[in-house]
Order: sequence, then structure tokens, then C-alpha cells
Amino acid sequence: MAGMYTEPSSDFLRRRSAFRGVFRAGFALCVLLLVWSSAVPANPVTTENVTARLVAERIEVAPGETLDLALVFEIRPGWHTYWRNPGDSGDPPRIEWTLPDGVEAGPLRWPRPELIPVGPLTNYGYSERAVHLIALSVPADWPIGEPVRIRADVDWLVCEEHCIPESGRFDLTLATAAGAGEAVGPAPIDPAQAEVFAAARAELPRGRIEGAVLGAAGTGLGLVIPADGLPQEIDGVWFFAGEWGLIEHAAQQSWRLVDGQLRIDLSPGALADQAAPDGLLVVADMRGEVRSYEIAAVRGSLPGTIPPDRPIGLPLAFVFALLGGLILNLMPCVFPILAMKALSLIHSLSGQGPEAARERVLHGLAYTAGVLLFFAGLAALLLALRAGGAAVGWGFQLQYPPFVAFMAYVFFVIGLSLSGAITIGARLMSLGGTGTGSGTAGAFGTGALAALVAAPCTAPFMGAALGYAVTLSWPLALAIMLTLGFGLALPFLVLSLVPRLARLLPKPGAWMETLKQALAFPMFAAAAWLVWVLSVQTGSGGVALVLGGLVLSAFGLWLRERTRSLPSARRRLGVAATSAALIGALYLGVTTDRLTAPVPSPGDESGSGLASEPYSPERLAAARAERRPVFVNMTAAWCITCLVNERVALSASDVARTFSDAGVLYLKGDWTNRDPAITAYLAEHGRNGVPLYVFYPPDGDPQVLPQILTEDLVRRAIRTSTQGSPGRDG
Repeated sequence: MAGMYTEPSSDFLRRRSAFRGVFRAGFALCVLLLVWSSAVPANPVTTENVTARLVAERIEVAPGETLDLALVFEIRPGWHTYWRNPGDSGDPPRIEWTLPDGVEAGPLRWPRPELIPVGPLTNYGYSERAVHLIALSVPADWPIGEPVRIRADVDWLVCEEHCIPESGRFDLTLATAAGAGEAVGPAPIDPAQAEVFAAARAELPRGRIEGAVLGAAGTGLGLVIPADGLPQEIDGVWFFAGEWGLIEHAAQQSWRLVDGQLRIDLSPGALADQAAPDGLLVVADMRGEVRSYEIAAVRGSLPGTIPPDRPIGLPLAFVFALLGGLILNLMPCVFPILAMKALSLIHSLSGQGPEAARERVLHGLAYTAGVLLFFAGLAALLLALRAGGAAVGWGFQLQYPPFVAFMAYVFFVIGLSLSGAITIGARLMSLGGTGTGSGTAGAFGTGALAALVAAPCTAPFMGAALGYAVTLSWPLALAIMLTLGFGLALPFLVLSLVPRLARLLPKPGAWMETLKQALAFPMFAAAAWLVWVLSVQTGSGGVALVLGGLVLSAFGLWLRERTRSLPSARRRLGVAATSAALIGALYLGVTTDRLTAPVPSPGDESGSGLASEPYSPERLAAARAERRPVFVNMTAAWCITCLVNERVALSASDVARTFSDAGVLYLKGDWTNRDPAITAYLAEHGRNGVPLYVFYPPDGDPQVLPQILTEDLVRRAIRTSTQGSPGRDG
């Protein structure tokens, strides 16, 4: 009957039950196959960024033999993998083996890496292709004819701007030879893999160099390596540290050959005293061939440098800093500022009673505070930059063209004010301390200005004290640099505290106004000198910009004078126009940072016949290898002492004749702009600023000459060293 339920037959129920069983078994089998397929090794393994494979050099292996395997990474363009020390970031490949009993795999062998800059950091790694060889040993009792099945689980990191960890599992089955033996030799090389293995071996280190020494060189590190076994004509070298923290990976490395040894200057890393002093030396020769060598150095003192255990000592460093600061008062770059302050002191002597004495004391203390505060800030900035890996030294601020331009503006404006061309107001005039109402603020400003001008200058004793200071802890380094500032401030402080000494100065009178106006011309001269410094740094383009800035500054200040007494609306318009002119001048000064001066050609700059060549570590090394005497002059256009020495001691015709007779090579290092190679050279000789004069005789250690040179001193140093007759002077 329609719609009536019918009980299924027993046959139907049996067929349905059988179908369900088959379905469940098939489903379970599919799941197992899926799980099994996800664990099946692949060879090669291809990801989005890398194609990796594990291959063997030979198609067969005999019991008791060792053959090479190669882990090959084909890397996507723009991406890279890493060396054993990845550098500032990254992670090297790692491999875990599953091997039959008795079969052994050696460590990954590392081809020479390349430098991979990533912003301010540098990594060590590989682009395009990386091939790591592994030695695989089969035991002598392995059954002939039984294949050798190996498995490798590999993890690697591949990076571009971001990094992706990847991995792969590789299976490799090697057939065993029936009976290779000595008469038959090893199995033939797989022709499909011959190029891979040949290229990989060419990238491996050529061997291990013994006898290398790593030691302190000023504030840096020096690595000295025996040149035996290295190419004869070296064109370039680079040292890859074997462990992180030994060196700064991104820092420049200068090198030279001296007396059969390769010397490399390095910047110490965060763990320079703890990391193993080993790594890889990569050398390129003149023919373009590149080789690498494993280096295992020992720590010790470097030949030809100031040993790290012979510093001048802390007490002597304080004495030298104080004496250097005192002598800075006599430097031509500081004298105009001090002369202005002397006028203020003479004026204050006309006052009598406790209030006048109190004012003089406050002036002296404020002036000293201004000097010390500026030196403290400058020293802290210097130490912070050096701690961050920057290659800077004393006077680094004048290596920045916009700062030089700013200082030229300051001297020019002060000169206009002193000459009476403009009146820049009591507040600004108090910077020089010449106004009657300058007060302690004026004294403080004068101290800061004196320190600002004096900072790049140098004096006897300063070089050794500052070079030693930067090797100490921050508190001690700051203390030594503040002692230098205290020496600069001490004469005026004493005159302020001891009225009897101050009264030895001339009596105040009308002559003071004449002297004040006359002091404008040293200010103009200082501005002109700074423009000349800028021409060395930036060329004629920078000079044009700053001259334009000086015109804008003068126009803006003149406009301010003309609108000072006008009604308020016009006066505000004048202030706005003046501000626009001064901002325009500052903009032109900042723009000088975009310019660079053309490189001067070697030649005679003094007209005396003393021709110089630009300093480079390679040129010095080549001359030393020829056993040629060398005179190195480290100078800068903003260093007054350097310029005076060159005019007084190095421009005489007798000095040029002495250089010529002795065959001396004159190398001149210009530190006007930043130069890490010159900074490293200064540190190597325990200095932190210029000038530095070093004479290299044909044989023996270099001789560091005093910072204040004389013609007689230079000639005697050369003749004594080259003729071997102490005391002989012609």
C-alpha cells in the first residue's frame, strides 16, 4: 500500500555495512597517506626564496672511503643567507643528520662570505648561491652492495629587508662500489655535479696562517699578520671576525704592509676583550684573484706602536691638560675673545667697595662656568659618538661645514658690533662681555664662546692628554677634558679673584673704545679664516653660499637698526624682514653640507720645493716595504697650530733640501673633513686630534715628533735617523 513503511531486507543491510567499512578504511588510508606525504623528504626543497638540495660528488662510495656532499642554496635575487658569524644580525644554517650506524658526517665548511650592508649595520653572508661542503665517511666494514641511506634536516634563515626562517628535509641514497681499492681508485665524479664542487672548493680558505697578533692600537685594535704566503701584489684585504663582538662589522678597515707584515686597523666590538681573536682574511691581488685564509691570532702588543701598558698615566694626564689649557690662552684663535673680556674687567676695576669686588668675583666664576660647561658638553658628545662607533676626534665639530659657516657668521656679527656699525643690543652684546651691563650672563657667554673657539686649537701636552683620556672610563675622561677647560679659564679667574693682579692692567679711559673698535678686525680676520677653511671643505660653491649668508646677515641687522625707532607696526615689519634675512643666511650655511671640494693633486703647496702626497695606509705601507724614509703630517685647515708649523718649520728651503737628500717621502693627511683612516692613524699613535708628526726611518720604529715644530728639530730628526749619527746636524 502506498506510503506504507517497508522493513529493509537483511541482504540490503549486509551490503550497506560492507560499503561503510570500505569507506572508513579508504578514508583512514587517505589520512595516513596525507600524513606520510607531509614527512616524505624532498631533494631539492623549493621555497618562495630558496631552492636547496643535497648532492654527492661521486655516484658510488666504497667501504672505508670519504666523499664530499654539498648543501646547495640557490637564493632569490636580493635575498641572502648567512656565514658562520652572521655579523650584526641573522643566523647561520644548521643541519641535523640521521645516519646509519658507523657513517659519520663532518661539519659544514664555509666559503668566503661577502659584506651585506643593511642600513647602518653589516652582515656576513651569501647572495645568489651558497655551497657548503660536508665530508661523509663510510666505515670499512660496510657491506658491499648495500646502499647508504642518509637524511638531513636543515634549518636556514633567508633575508631581504625582512627575514624568513625556512627548513627542509633531504634524503640521499648512495650506491656502494663492488670493490674500489687502491688499484681501481675512487668512483668517478658525477659529471652533473662537477662544476658545483669545483666552484665550492675555489671559495674555501686556502689554508691557515699562524703567527698573527691582535692588540690594542690607541682606542682601536690592530691585527698584524705575517705576509709570507700572501699574494705578492695585494690590492685589497678584509678581515671577517669569526665571532660576534670582536670588531664592529660595519666599520672601515685600513691596511698596510710594513716590514713583511700585513697590518689591519679595526674598530673594537662590544666583546672585543672576550671574543676569540680568529676569523677569515680575504685578500684580492692586482690581477683580480681573490683568496681567503683562516686566521687564529694571539693577543699581544703590536710591533711599531705605543704599547698599551705604557700610557702617560693619570696624574701626568691631568698636568698636561692643565698646561695645555693655559697655553690655549695664547693661541691666535682665542686671543680676540679674551681681549674683549679684558676690556670688561678693566672697566669693572673703576668700581670700588664690596659690591664691585663681588661683581668681579661673580664675573670670574661665571666665565669659568661657561668654559667648563661648554667643554663638558663637547666632551660628552665626543665620547658618545665614539662609543657609537663614529670615527671622530678633538675638533670634530669643525669637520662639519654648516658649523664652520655658523662660526663665520658669529665672528662677522661680533666684528660689526665692536666696530660700531650696528648695535645688537645688551643681551647679544653681553656675549662678548664688553657692555657695561653685561653682568654674569655676559661673562658666562664669553667663557662659552672662548671655549667654542679654543676647542679645535691645540697646544703642547694636549695631544697626549686627550689621546689618553679617550681610553679611560667616562668619568675620568670627562675630568681630564674639564681640566683642560679649567686651564683655559684660570688666568681670567685669577685676575677676578686677586684684585692686586688685576690692577696691573692699564687704567680705563677713552683708549678702551678705540681698542674695542680695533678688536673688530681680528674678528673679521677670524671670519675670513673660517671662510677659507670652508673653501677647503666644500670648494668655491661653499664659499659663495657663505658669502651670500654674510651679506644677508649684514642686511638683516642693518634693517633692524633702521626700523628700531619706527612706529610699532613698521618696527614689527622690520623684525620680520630681519628674521627672514637671518633665516636665509642660516639656510645657506646648512646647504654647505651638500658640497665637497675637489681633491687636490699632489704637489708643492708651500713654494719651498717640499712636495707632498696625500696620506693613505696603502701608500705608507708601500714606502715602508721599499725601506724608504717617510714623514707623515696629519693636519687640518682649521688647526692654527698646524698652519703655523707648516709655515715656520716645513716651508724652509733647507728642510726641503734635507728631505730631498735623504729621499724622504712626505705624506700629508688632511683631516679638515672627516676621514676614518686618519682617525685610526691618530688613535694608533695615542692621539685624538691634530697636529701629529711621525717620521719613519728606513729601519726601526716610527718617531713621534713634538706638536710644536721647528726647522732645526725636523732636520735633526731626519738626519739622525737616516745617517745614524746622533747629534749630527748640518
